[in-house]
Amino acid sequence: AVMAEGSGSAGSGSAGSARGPPSAFRRWEQLRRRAATPWARGLLAVAAGLGLLYAVLRVPVRLRDGLAAVTVFLSTLTPKFYFALTVTSSFISGLIFVFEWWHFRKYGTSFIEQVSVSHLRPLIGGAESSPPAPAAFSAGDNESSRQNMPECKVWRNPLNLFRGAEYSRYMWVTGKEPLTYYDMNLSAQDHQTFFTCDTDALRPSDTVMQKAWRERNPQARIKAAYQALELNNDCATAYVLLAEEEATTIVDAEKYFKQALKAGEMIYRKSQNCHSQSPQHEAQLRRDTNVLVYVKRRLAMCARKLGRIREAVKMMRDLMKEFPLLSMLNIHENLLEALLELQAYADVQAVLAKYDDISLPKSAAICYTAALLKARAVSERFSPETASKRGLSTAEINAVEAIHRAVEFNPHVPKYLLEMKSLVLPPEHILKRGDSEAVAYAFFHLQHWKRIEGALNLLHCTWEGTFRMIPYPLEKGHLFYPYPSCTETADRELLPTFHEVSVYPQKELPFFIHFTAGLCSFSAMLALLTHQFPELMVVFAKAVSTLGCPVTCPSMGGKPSRV
Repeated sequence: AVMAEGSGSAGSGSAGSARGPPSAFRRWEQLRRRAATPWARGLLAVAAGLGLLYAVLRVPVRLRDGLAAVTVFLSTLTPKFYFALTVTSSFISGLIFVFEWWHFRKYGTSFIEQVSVSHLRPLIGGAESSPPAPAAFSAGDNESSRQNMPECKVWRNPLNLFRGAEYSRYMWVTGKEPLTYYDMNLSAQDHQTFFTCDTDALRPSDTVMQKAWRERNPQARIKAAYQALELNNDCATAYVLLAEEEATTIVDAEKYFKQALKAGEMIYRKSQNCHSQSPQHEAQLRRDTNVLVYVKRRLAMCARKLGRIREAVKMMRDLMKEFPLLSMLNIHENLLEALLELQAYADVQAVLAKYDDISLPKSAAICYTAALLKARAVSERFSPETASKRGLSTAEINAVEAIHRAVEFNPHVPKYLLEMKSLVLPPEHILKRGDSEAVAYAFFHLQHWKRIEGALNLLHCTWEGTFRMIPYPLEKGHLFYPYPSCTETADRELLPTFHEVSVYPQKELPFFIHFTAGLCSFSAMLALLTHQFPELMVVFAKAVSTLGCPVTCPSMGGKPSRV
């Protein structure tokens, strides 16, 4: 009863408030009703017409007076003012031009255009309507569109150098950091993927190494590796970290990897015996397999660097036979480079026949090695003058087509092979068809091209013909998909800042660079003319400033005339 009574009183209160509106609201309602009457509307229309008439009659008078004042002011200016004005304008536009050019060379875009697109366009045009969502495709359409779209995927460099024995030594000598933070961060992610699993918490040494791979400081990683070895002397991943980062020579790195191999094989055999017991044991077997493959591959690379090439080739072949499903690691590229060093060209051709397949992803190593073998058959007797007279033979046509195929896949490589661009140490990750892949390939394979007489001459005479076959590489390819447009951005993240990234196709200069260059040149020309002919330029400036400006001339009875 109390609740009902309270609710009733509340209802009556609200009704009372609804029946009695405030006095201000009541006055507004009365004023709105009076304004809606016909006589009020007519009065407002008359007032608006009078205001418009005043604006039409008054604004031209003020504008005429303002233009007359400007004309009088300009007529009193001296030649020094015009000279200072043109010099200042030329200097400011020159600064803008230099900054635009620097920004374009470093980031590939115009600063003014970037600011206008990202900041001014939303203010002027408002929020742009988002594009409509794409309709659902069928499975076939989705697959074809996925194949036609270029993919900028970063791959682990199969021939990456050792951090302690090679990258660090380069930094000690030159004082330049050869690896970017982005590249090293990708390597840290790879190490966590390859060398850790869910069962690491069960073993204290693996728990320490799991934290070590996440450390950014190299000394902290090395210290954690020694801590893991104190807990377990057979921790293979700890030896791997010491071989990669603490060893300052390839010999020391090989010693650590041999210890890692001994410990890794023992752990791998244990994992094989119990991998079917639970999913956790299967994950541990995958981790131990990754560690064993990584160690054997790096040992083969150590043997290659130390001159034991046949031993390295045997280790790589055995590794590919033992783990055939790990082809994504691209061990065959290590094998190709070692076989080229042995000049075993028949074995190189056999490897290419297996891996240069249409269903497998291509690489610069495969395409350019195939071109090198075909060029080897004709390069020694090739002469541009002779070929222009008698035409190309069948073998020469095959060699030229192979070079065009390789250049279409990665157009950055020839400049490094022909030593038109300087090389740097290759990064730990590469972008296929990008400048990073070209640096990695040329760093290891330039010597093989030089060894074959006439191969570089044939490349020099024929590689630019590829671009005539592909006039619009970003829209349509010839033997491969269109060239991806995202390689420049990824390569700038992978390659060091002191390296000038190769860009393909060359970007056209933005409009604002042309505009600022023209403005700077025009202002400089005006400044020079003002300095040489001050009186003439002052007369010209006054004539231009007063041209078409209506002023009141007293001699004509106050009527406006044109001066």
